[in-house]
Amino acid sequence: MKGAHPIHGAAQTLERLGTLPGGPELLAEARRREDVALVGGAVRDLLLGHWPRELDVTVAADAAGLAETLAAAISPSERAYGRVVAPVLHERFRTASLRWAYGRIDVAELRAESYPSPGALPDVRPGSVEEDLARRDFTINAISLPLGGEGVGLLSVDGALEDLAAGTLRVLHERSFRDDPTRILRLARYAARLRFTIETHTRRLAEEALADGALSTVSGGRIGAELLLALGESDARATLGTLEQLGVLEALGFAAPFDDELAASAEALLPRDGRREALLLAVALLRGAGSGRGALELLDELEVAGETRDRVLAAASGATELAERLARPVEGLDDHAAALALLDGPPVEAVALAGALAAREMPAAAQAVGDWLTRARHVRLEIDGNDLIAAGVPEGPQVGARLAVALRRKREGALAGRAQELRAALDGEPHPDHSDRRCTET
Repeated sequence: MKGAHPIHGAAQTLERLGTLPGGPELLAEARRREDVALVGGAVRDLLLGHWPRELDVTVAADAAGLAETLAAAISPSERAYGRVVAPVLHERFRTASLRWAYGRIDVAELRAESYPSPGALPDVRPGSVEEDLARRDFTINAISLPLGGEGVGLLSVDGALEDLAAGTLRVLHERSFRDDPTRILRLARYAARLRFTIETHTRRLAEEALADGALSTVSGGRIGAELLLALGESDARATLGTLEQLGVLEALGFAAPFDDELAASAEALLPRDGRREALLLAVALLRGAGSGRGALELLDELEVAGETRDRVLAAASGATELAERLARPVEGLDDHAAALALLDGPPVEAVALAGALAAREMPAAAQAVGDWLTRARHVRLEIDGNDLIAAGVPEGPQVGARLAVALRRKREGALAGRAQELRAALDGEPHPDHSDRRCTET
């Protein structure tokens, strides 16, 4: 089959499956039962020559039994600390999943679905292969490869292989986005990840569903989970661009347009230990929610929690003020030293975003921030506040201020060893702008 995306055949796909984590175990089990099939994104990716993120499998019945058998067959050398792999069962949807150090397999019983109301979780019942394929989101995900029996080859909905070869994202039925509006976010994810084109009618259906308020029929937690998955894509900015084009960001209450140029500059500054999804979400929130809701309210609505929430809020709420200070020279300090003195405390996402914002007014700020993120923030004093108090400095703000002076000089390469650090802290005159700054070394 000729097209923009040459695809492999069933035989080559089976051969590649045997090289994947869990693949040999899956093929071995398929020789013992005839109802095992690889399906969905795993088939799609293998046909395209990609490595799937997980192996999606269907069986006629007893998904839990297959998952338990596969878990027991996983080699001990692939298990973290040799631990037993325990499947997670989801009885309502007749599914089971197992994860281990090197792979993941999701097993589902063949089923048909119906939606009691728009946006609701589906009601499921046992179904045929055809019904199972028809319940999926896009044609390119409605492909099955039986692993047992006589080896009948690929099974798919009409046009699936043609769309895969042409690089086209086509929805399966007219009400798909209304039944499950999270599919609109998945549409953007697949478009960016696979670099596929959204078919015209599919785009129109998505836009119409958004205009009719489809996202309001889904819980904020489900939308938030899909949004974080979108931000975790390798080309997350392209995903956000597609979400904006479709109208998803506006429908969720984010300010438009998304500042991709700012996001790219901040992403270039973000170190490896930073969280890109938190940074990009902060960029989307930076100018406040379009509906008047604040960043905190919108994050709570999307049920973004834990450390990700904290990092997003710190960057969205503090980056602008930090950027203004970075772009404003501090009397008595050069720009580079002033920048370094400001950056202890906020998470790296806030610092990277502030650096990108400040660079629009003072290009040198990006260099200073980049140096701090890659080098200076890792520099630590050997002395602490107890050393200064023992040397006669009264307890109080002066202790932290003098440590800040010593830390700045050490980061500039002027100090080496405890003796020089202590002398710098005792002799240094803290700048007034830094006298109340918390020092992270105390």
